[in-house]
Amino acid sequence: MFLKQPPESWAIKFAQFIDKMGTVKVSILFVAFTLFFTIVGSYIIRASFGSDIELDDFISAIVLTLISAPWVLYFFSELIKQLEHSRINLEEAVSQLERLRRHDVILNRELQNNIRQLNYEIEQRKNAQLEREKMYTELERQIKEKSEQELEARRLSTLTRSIIDASPDLIYYRNEEGRFAGCNKVAEQLTGKTEEELFGLTPHEVYDEDLASQVVASDQQVLESNTSITEELWLRFADDRKRYYEMRKVPFYDGDGHRLGLLAFGRDMTDRRRSQQAIEQASKDKTKFIATISHELRTPLNGIVGLSRMLRDTDLSTEQFEWVSTIYASAITLGNIFNDIIDLDKLDRDKVEIQLKTVNSANFISEIASIIRLLAADKNLKFEHSVVEPLPMAFEADGTRLRQVLWNMLYNAVKFTQKGSVSLHVASEQVSPTQALMRFTIQDTGIGIPKKELDKIFAMYYQVQRDDFQSATGTGIGLAICKQMVDKMGGEIQVNSELNVGTCFEITLPVTISEQRRESEELKVAGLNILLVEDIELNVMVAKALLEKLGQHVSVAMTGQAAIDMVKEHDYDLILLDIQLPDMTGFDVAKTLLDEDLVLHTPIVALTANVIKTREEYLQNGMDDVIAKPIKKSRVIKVFNELFADENLLDSSETVVDKVEIKESAPKVIDAELLTMLIDTIGESMVFASLNVFQDKIPEYMELLRDSLTAEDKDEVCSQAHKIKGAAGSVGLSRVQSTANQIQQGDHPAWWENVHDWVEQLDMAIQQDVDVLSAWLKEQQVDD
Repeated sequence: MFLKQPPESWAIKFAQFIDKMGTVKVSILFVAFTLFFTIVGSYIIRASFGSDIELDDFISAIVLTLISAPWVLYFFSELIKQLEHSRINLEEAVSQLERLRRHDVILNRELQNNIRQLNYEIEQRKNAQLEREKMYTELERQIKEKSEQELEARRLSTLTRSIIDASPDLIYYRNEEGRFAGCNKVAEQLTGKTEEELFGLTPHEVYDEDLASQVVASDQQVLESNTSITEELWLRFADDRKRYYEMRKVPFYDGDGHRLGLLAFGRDMTDRRRSQQAIEQASKDKTKFIATISHELRTPLNGIVGLSRMLRDTDLSTEQFEWVSTIYASAITLGNIFNDIIDLDKLDRDKVEIQLKTVNSANFISEIASIIRLLAADKNLKFEHSVVEPLPMAFEADGTRLRQVLWNMLYNAVKFTQKGSVSLHVASEQVSPTQALMRFTIQDTGIGIPKKELDKIFAMYYQVQRDDFQSATGTGIGLAICKQMVDKMGGEIQVNSELNVGTCFEITLPVTISEQRRESEELKVAGLNILLVEDIELNVMVAKALLEKLGQHVSVAMTGQAAIDMVKEHDYDLILLDIQLPDMTGFDVAKTLLDEDLVLHTPIVALTANVIKTREEYLQNGMDDVIAKPIKKSRVIKVFNELFADENLLDSSETVVDKVEIKESAPKVIDAELLTMLIDTIGESMVFASLNVFQDKIPEYMELLRDSLTAEDKDEVCSQAHKIKGAAGSVGLSRVQSTANQIQQGDHPAWWENVHDWVEQLDMAIQQDVDVLSAWLKEQQVDD
């Protein structure tokens, strides 16, 4: 802010005037004025005093004025001039000071602005400092929390690592490239390498090649499917210990869901496996013990049954007949108890198998009735049996199992009946031309069963407790075994009972009606040019001999391709085609022949040992009919007549084959019916030759089977078993054939658990049954 200028004084104006007019002019003017003032003053003074005015007075005054006034005036003029100059200088200084003051004001304003800005900045900095302090405080808190979290994480990581390392399980993880990324102590012990040494290695660089390939394959399966898998395998540790591990492999991901690789967890199952093997061995030992005891006891028991039955047919007194009958019935009872014990063991191991055979209805019922009649007579009970016609003359069933079931039911009826009667009624209901429902009704007048007990009587070891009836004792396993046997045969058991009135059991069983044996049908065609396609030499020998004996001409192809080539070069009246050939299936051969129009008028008949497929399945695959192996003469005649009876292929010279008479009954391990047909058709010498071929070939087949079993090659094991089955069937070794058939069923749910036992049984059957067959053949006298 500028200061207000005060108004100029007269002295300053006079000084400015002097400075403007100049000193000389002002001096002259001042002298003139002084002279005027002196003259006037002198005059006034003289006049005032009344003195006379003298000229001298004026002159002296003028002279004095003229002398002094200029100097005084000059002095004062210079003084004024100097003062003016001083004033001007002072004024300039003041002006300078004013400018300085104004500049200071400006500076002061700027300073104040700067101060205010500085104060604002200081305030801002204070606020920023406070914010920083808060931020530092928060950061310190976060750092502290982070440090605590990291410390806790390290503790947890250390704990987790300790747990993983302390775990007896095998743990490792690998990245997407299949390289090891970490493991625990057990994995280090397994591989003989530290975790650092394992890092980045592949399984091929750690395990032997076979194990590495298996591990990599399962790893790839996990990564491709993004699912976990479980596998079991043997692992060899670095110290040569072998342990059996159950491995669980799972994919693992990071927090964002990106897959990092896979985790593997392995649990040592060696002890459990050993325990299982010990249990299995104990079960085998128990089975072997039961089988041994059963065999050892059955031998003398069979002697008792046979001799007592023979003794009953001799001349005996009434008392002696009753004693012998009691011995016979008791031996039969004991034999059935053995059956129950053996079946109980088989049921425990789930090894009961139903084997269907043709059962003659009349003989079957008569046999059971004759035994029960003896037991009932011992207790003065009336026994009666009846058959409601029509009843199939024969049906397909497991006669041994069905006989055992009916025996148990009837034996219980006799056991729990004190007076009155026991009856067996047999009826059937035909549901189709080939199927029927057999009903066996067992009625007694015994003590009965309480209503509340009816749903318990089929439980294992359960026995009805009656205080008023204690004479009957037992194990409580008979009805339970009966129930399971009937269930396995596809039937059902129903029971009705009333206390002190009696009990009625009804067994309903679906069966297949068997075609009755009719007189041998005569072959109406001969001279056929037949191509036999079969790869087993023994089967070729038997089939070729049979066909030639029937007056046919036979060419042989042992592979599918050879058959196709031969059909291209020659015309055949009939092709007998084995289904399982070494290079292709019979279905493939038939398809090729049909597609290439090579068999426009030539029937194709399948030769098969497969009892699972139906005839319709073969017909749908281009076959005209099917013949089961081992080949039977009756079936061959029937098929040939059906295919060619209406054609002009009849040969006037019928082949006449004399019938043979079998001297001795055949052992159960051989197929007497087939052998009789073979001897009747191709002759005794040819049967012996076939048996010799079997003996020559079977060691090779068995060696290949055992090698395949050691290599755990199921397909090859089944293939070799199929060959053995076919060879055994061709020479009538029914037990060998049946056992080989078990081995070839690779889809059996417990195949691996049983196959070693089956192979042992097969080997034993071959060793024993070949000698039995050879001895039986030598005992026959055949009239040629």
